[in-house]
Amino acid sequence: MQEFLNYFETIPSLHRSLILVGGLTFFWVLEGAVPLFKFKYKKWRHAIPNLFFTVTTIIINFVLAFLLLMSADWVMANNFGILNWLPELPLWLYIILGVLFMDFFGAYLPHFMEHKVKSLWMIHLVHHTDHNVDTTTANRHHPLESVIRFAFTLFGVFVIGVPMGIVMLYQSMSLVATQFTHANIKLPKQIDKVLSYFLVSPDMHKVHHHYVLPYTDSNYGNIFSIWDRLLGTYRHLDREKLVYGVDVFPDEVENGQITNLLKQPFQKYKRPTIINP
Repeated sequence: MQEFLNYFETIPSLHRSLILVGGLTFFWVLEGAVPLFKFKYKKWRHAIPNLFFTVTTIIINFVLAFLLLMSADWVMANNFGILNWLPELPLWLYIILGVLFMDFFGAYLPHFMEHKVKSLWMIHLVHHTDHNVDTTTANRHHPLESVIRFAFTLFGVFVIGVPMGIVMLYQSMSLVATQFTHANIKLPKQIDKVLSYFLVSPDMHKVHHHYVLPYTDSNYGNIFSIWDRLLGTYRHLDREKLVYGVDVFPDEVENGQITNLLKQPFQKYKRPTIINP
């Protein structure tokens, strides 16, 4: 286990790139074999804005990565954070708890806040205005959102007290998990349901992309489904009823243009419609 953690402590950039490209390629191909929906779109054209925002996310995380490294080194050197205040744990449990709590502070918490604060919602809107959710949607985040999520991840490092190895392990798992949950794939319903008791499954997350409230404001988790189930934000909707997008931003053409998406956070706020579930 120590060698495993050491690997992620110094994971080469090439290996991180292979995780990104390999995961994207795998789920892209899988979407063609077992699609959930047969979208009437040009797959590559749809992917262009999503891949653009994937690149901006990579650049922002790369530029700010030194802050994560400095913070992780500081909490370990100063014995600071929740994990460092606990009695000594088996390494496997230490790693699991580290990733679990990073998933809360780095993914669930900022995601929840982005849906509750109007200004943050307008930034996060870029992710939700995709009318054809597939694996490329995973990293469709406005550059401002990439900065916001990085800030929450940094906050999590201090609160939890995790070494860089766990941070990099979490980010690698998070990347593959979000590609998986956004992928336009059709798992057998029973398998998806069982999976959702422990991990965020494709059907579970796609409820979050339904076009109206209260479904949009649910299922915020990224890797683990425990946070939604514990904190009362879990909802179910049959996948046959899913409609992607945001009801008050219905223009699919505008929502597929990079320049318009970059300006989207600065548009006038429009409250989504609430329906009775």
